[in-house]
Amino acid sequence: MATSRKPVIIGVDPHKRSVTIEVIDQREQVLHVERFATDTAGYRALRHRTRVWSQRTWAVEGAGGVGKLPRKREVPPCAQRLVAEGETVIDVPTKLSAQVRVFNTGQGRKTDATDAHSIALAASRSGKLRAVEVDGEHVALRLLADRRDELGVRKTETANRIHRLLGELIGGGAKRFLSAAQAKTILAGIRPRDVVARTRRQLAAELIAELAAVEAKIKVANQQLKMLVVDSGSHLMELSGIGPSSAARLLGDVGDIARFPTRGHFASWNGTAPIDASSGDNEHHRLSRSGNRRLNRVLHIMAIVQLRNPTAGRAYFDRKRAEGKSAMEALRCLKRRLPDAVYRQMVADAQATKQAASPPSEPEEVRVIDLVSVAAEQPPATGPGGQAGASTGSSAADSDPDAGSLEKSLPGLAATSIATPRLACKGRLLT
Repeated sequence: MATSRKPVIIGVDPHKRSVTIEVIDQREQVLHVERFATDTAGYRALRHRTRVWSQRTWAVEGAGGVGKLPRKREVPPCAQRLVAEGETVIDVPTKLSAQVRVFNTGQGRKTDATDAHSIALAASRSGKLRAVEVDGEHVALRLLADRRDELGVRKTETANRIHRLLGELIGGGAKRFLSAAQAKTILAGIRPRDVVARTRRQLAAELIAELAAVEAKIKVANQQLKMLVVDSGSHLMELSGIGPSSAARLLGDVGDIARFPTRGHFASWNGTAPIDASSGDNEHHRLSRSGNRRLNRVLHIMAIVQLRNPTAGRAYFDRKRAEGKSAMEALRCLKRRLPDAVYRQMVADAQATKQAASPPSEPEEVRVIDLVSVAAEQPPATGPGGQAGASTGSSAADSDPDAGSLEKSLPGLAATSIATPRLACKGRLLT
């Protein structure tokens, strides 16, 4: 098979058991469409078929989701395996490809072939999209944070079952927050007199043993997360309201903070920035339900912890209440300010890490792929990339966060440089 040297873009629509590709050239002419299985043989056939185009760029939809994760034990991740083999892979946001499909001819019909076509067109027409990199240590933090969250859910479920059984065994039940040791002490004082009570006591004893095992696993997970966060050079745990689990979640989900050019973009991505819903002369902003909800939960916990202690966050909340805002409105204002402090801390940590790894005169930039320049046989441009969140022109699925004027951090304009001074003082929030 003859090899072609003209640049092409290979749009990839990944699924659980199949992958559909479409190859287009610089003029967006379709050169090839084919469907492959996701097993080892299918991947080998995919690589053999695409070797005919030597200057190829892979555009994978949702490279951080289905396009990344393996669907069978013997199959490595699609996007990650391509990157490991030296291929150029870019991440096409699902929202971007969906918009191309809707506004393209064909009444927006959705098939695997049309999806692959939309992905290739989106990559061809977008000036800058984030390049997929090899998984770093932030992936390990995200995996451990997921495991920690699962253990927390299991602990809550087990404790609720114990509460129900103890409430049937003793009058008034047990206190709200119950540890395994406390539940065991309460159960030891219960003397059942019939078969129903004995059965309930037996089930409660089994659940208490499960709760003790889960608590031990949570303790080990917290220690491991704390060690990894400290080893990464992050100082997020110095901020009031952020523990090992929250810091790991932030580092794991955000990855490279340089993806976000301003703190306003970061707030839009995590869903704390309000959405403009004004109409005519009526100015109105509504709560964002979009964005990364896991990080939104971390920021909510951070806000609650600061409200329970004499911190700068508590003082800010009290000032908003004095201005006439309700408790919920004041809490939302506080949640809007907290990501600014987190952003500054992560930027400062990234700066310190880069200064320790390389001379300050040679700063690194986020690697992106400028497909317009590639098509013109020019070097790819670089610039900030990332995911978008709650703005009206973007979503959490986007690669380039877009924040409107109403989503910018206040007061003052956000700094775009990564050389932001690091805040190392615990409890600092607004300065």
